[in-house]
Amino acid sequence: MLQLVITGGGGGLGRALLAAFHGPPWQPAAPSHGELDVTDAAAVRGFFAGRRVDLLVCAAGLTRDGPLARLTESAWDEVIAVNFGGAQACAAAVLPGMLARGSGHIVFISSFAAHHPPPGQAAYATAKAGLLGLTQQFAERHGRHGIRVNAILPGFLETPMTRPVSAARRAAVLAGHALGAFNTPAAVAGFIHYLHHQLPHTSGQFFQLDSRPAT
Repeated sequence: MLQLVITGGGGGLGRALLAAFHGPPWQPAAPSHGELDVTDAAAVRGFFAGRRVDLLVCAAGLTRDGPLARLTESAWDEVIAVNFGGAQACAAAVLPGMLARGSGHIVFISSFAAHHPPPGQAAYATAKAGLLGLTQQFAERHGRHGIRVNAILPGFLETPMTRPVSAARRAAVLAGHALGAFNTPAAVAGFIHYLHHQLPHTSGQFFQLDSRPAT
């Protein structure tokens, strides 16, 4: 059986990934924040110790929106720690096993905000941009050992994380979509499934999945 780990497994995308990878040859694990705090280095090491991981999807994330001048240091640190630091820690934890086997795939969930930071999301945009650099660094460094690393920019998804977004803000975001529609978590999960199984020689890439102009 192939082993999949999805961080942030309690979120909308995490649940969609569980459905997309349900059944043989996959044995997925999707720990929620309560089961795996990605900002806790000891917890991350303990969770991955001795665990085979063929595909890691780093989907844990959060936002703390507000004007940069009024964003507290603790809020900034929390957003960076979860969205960037947690992803890096989990990737670092699975790399030794992948290197030993000569295969593995890491997928970081980045964001359109990495290229076009929305108002009030400086920390979130910074963290998601960092994941793009991490993607290319890991892909270049470990590709010769059979490790693939890619980043997904899924677009605005209807998930618990986006539930607080106002109707006016949703309308403004939607106006920038050429097709006039948002993606669904199921569609994004399906793309990740396709990427893993059908594009075995693709690595170091950023995949923007909505219909806004790509950078």
